Amino acid sequence: MNSKIRFFFEEINFTLKKKTVTRNWLTNVLREEYKTPLHINYIFCTDVYLSELNKKYLNHSTFTDIITFPDLSHSKKISGDIYISVERIKENAEKYEQTFDTELARVMVHGVLHLLGYKDKTPDEKELMTQKEDYYLNKLLLF
Repeated sequence: MNSKIRFFFEEINFTLKKKTVTRNWLTNVLREEYKTPLHINYIFCTDVYLSELNKKYLNHSTFTDIITFPDLSHSKKISGDIYISVERIKENAEKYEQTFDTELARVMVHGVLHLLGYKDKTPDEKELMTQKEDYYLNKLLLF
């Protein structure tokens, strides 16, 4: 596979639907942000798998839906690993009254936005991140 956006699965039986559409959408997100992907790896996994990464690398002991590890060695091209807990996506979809696919897309673009340098620690940063997520989710509907 020669794609710059790749999908992997760790300790979970999960199939990502519409891989080509998803790749094209994410590539267009990067294009709109004036970047191109070098290598972006999405790793779909369980809560336990992601929790262990959270403890090991971020010293957090909570469940999370996503962890993004950017590769900062490239300035013009975006590269990194994005780990997503499928279990957390399912739970959050119910909590926020969204479909699984919508919540998954939101989290996937959230990871790309982190690779692009967007943060979500302060209220202003969270607001901008949510606006960007909403904007790009609406673009996905056009595919």
